Amino acid sequence: MFGRTCRAASGSPSSVGAVSTSEPGPSPLTTAAQRPIGRIPVQDVQPSVDCGARPAKSVVGEEFEVTATVFREGHDAVNATVVLTGPDGTQRPVPMTLVSAGLDHWAASVSADAVGMWSYRVEGWSDPYRTWEHDASIKVAADVDTALMLEEGARVLERALAEVARTPEQAQPLRAAVAALRDGARPPLTRLEAGTSPEVEREMTARPLRDLVSPGAEHPWLVERERALYGAWYEIFPRSEGAHRDAATGLWVSGTLATAECRLPAIADMGFDVVYLTPVHPIGRVNRKGPNNSLEVGEHDPGSPYAIGSAEGGHDAIHPELGDFDDFDHFVEEAGRLGLEVALDLALQCAPDHPWVDEHPEWFTTRADGTIAYAENPPKKYQDIYPVNFDNDPAGIYAEVRRVVQVWIDHGVKIFRVDNPHTKPVEFWQWIIADVAASHPEVIWLAEAFTKPAMMHTLAKVGFQQSYTYYAWRNTRWELEEYVRELAGPTAAYMRPSFWPTTHDILTPYMQYGGPTAFKLRAALAATLVPTYGIYAGYEHVENVARPGVEEQIDNEKYQFKDRRWSEREPGGPRAGQTLAPYLKRLNEIRVAHPCLHWLRNISFHHVDDENILAFSKRRLVDGRDDIVVVIANLDPHATRESWIHIDMAALGMSWSDSFLAHDLVTGDSWHWGEHNFIRLGPDAEPVHIVHVRRF
Repeated sequence: MFGRTCRAASGSPSSVGAVSTSEPGPSPLTTAAQRPIGRIPVQDVQPSVDCGARPAKSVVGEEFEVTATVFREGHDAVNATVVLTGPDGTQRPVPMTLVSAGLDHWAASVSADAVGMWSYRVEGWSDPYRTWEHDASIKVAADVDTALMLEEGARVLERALAEVARTPEQAQPLRAAVAALRDGARPPLTRLEAGTSPEVEREMTARPLRDLVSPGAEHPWLVERERALYGAWYEIFPRSEGAHRDAATGLWVSGTLATAECRLPAIADMGFDVVYLTPVHPIGRVNRKGPNNSLEVGEHDPGSPYAIGSAEGGHDAIHPELGDFDDFDHFVEEAGRLGLEVALDLALQCAPDHPWVDEHPEWFTTRADGTIAYAENPPKKYQDIYPVNFDNDPAGIYAEVRRVVQVWIDHGVKIFRVDNPHTKPVEFWQWIIADVAASHPEVIWLAEAFTKPAMMHTLAKVGFQQSYTYYAWRNTRWELEEYVRELAGPTAAYMRPSFWPTTHDILTPYMQYGGPTAFKLRAALAATLVPTYGIYAGYEHVENVARPGVEEQIDNEKYQFKDRRWSEREPGGPRAGQTLAPYLKRLNEIRVAHPCLHWLRNISFHHVDDENILAFSKRRLVDGRDDIVVVIANLDPHATRESWIHIDMAALGMSWSDSFLAHDLVTGDSWHWGEHNFIRLGPDAEPVHIVHVRRF
């Protein structure tokens, strides 16, 4: 339907259009390592992950830009199309727009309507209609070769009718234009206007006549379900949900999967999409850690759930105190009934008494003194954990981990939060994620990789759908703007960030000393800057006391039970106190109601005079109407600040002189706003405005 084309650079014909009669062979200077340039050069196609070796990523319906440099010799008009190929082989062309004539830079917004492995390629082509239109407009106006130019226009349109499939209705404007161009009774300029009318322009844009079509390389494109990009997570330690001290003995009684299930309605009511469970497996007894990571362990101390494995089983087992697989299945079923997905921690490490240690001692590193090396991250020591050495028996370890993962998939787990994936071989993750996706493409992997950017990026490139980030440590305006621009820019083609203000391992000084205002602020930013965010249980009660010397909570439930009987802490309960649960619920309601917050790449930043105030917006077209949210946040949790915000009106799709109704989605207040607006934010008011832009 696109007209004539030449062969692709590989030598195989392009799959769209007829083959050109001119097929020159490769240049004698072309080597096997050099890809022929193509008759119409197509250069620098983006996104291109590792030069096309790995797929770019999106989710169903998510729009992103494909760009390229396309040009040709001489003065004839050149054009470009991006061709999308779906999993079933169906191809869909999308016209590209010349966004910089001086740089020959072209762009098109694309999206996919189904999950699976897609691809896209950019095709450069000569545009005979635009070439004629340009030349004829100049010559006919100057009465140079007038009759010849009008006849050539008629012939170009006749070719377009003959070579490109159209319905009768689509063909009608072109047929009328051909007749008018040859109507000698009309003035020449009137005939020219008929050949360049808006109706003809629209039809030749929608179904162009293309010469010398030169396809660029195919770029792989993985399209996944929406949860791979968008979701709100809530983390719990199942053993703490319902944990309490026995009135008679004073000893702790563990919570269970059944008592944790009782927490699900409240989590769902707050609007979360994913309930994330820390490891539920048996916990080792050898070298077990005590409270606050102490080496002094009491008989009844539960140990860390990350020290996985004991005589009761390993990664494919459930701690007996939590219940059994029937309890787990019921938990997953109830979560699903409430609209929650279950994410499970996958921590590939072993307690010294894990069954693997006896059955496969070769899977670990033996030191010179004959002992197995425990985990270390100097100066931190993890005497209760043995790392797996993947190089000692890759085939055996790969197969066993794959079996373990399948156990949990078979019990309803479709999301895995992977503990420290950067301490395992990248090639292992590439293999297992791909192997699981072959039969379970719905499975999502979140990388808990707080490490150097190269490793974080590579884990994303080889398959991890999401990644933890440095968000917890980015607190100033310039830090946040710089970091989010990076995440929403080129890296967004393969890496999707998940923002967590705190985790069970992280409690930054900002959160320790910022009070409730800091907790509201950081939750609001996490929920709006990026599509996926999460909180760790207790966040809503502003748990901000750190263990001396480290950036994590004191009495951390990684090492001990914690009383999570939430009903007693809600208003009216015996331990009632401040709760941010209603605030978190409102944030999640806002996210659901505004699809612009479901995307990452659609963010724009706005200037505020006070450097302590951050302002950004997100915009998305939904059912033909703009959904726009503007967020303004006072990053100083200790002081109320007043300032002026200067909105980039073009980023909102408006003229500089336009105004709009700014409706605060948290407080319900509304103001008339334009380009310049006065704001006041802080502890004595609200630290954040989340504004819905309503056009007048």
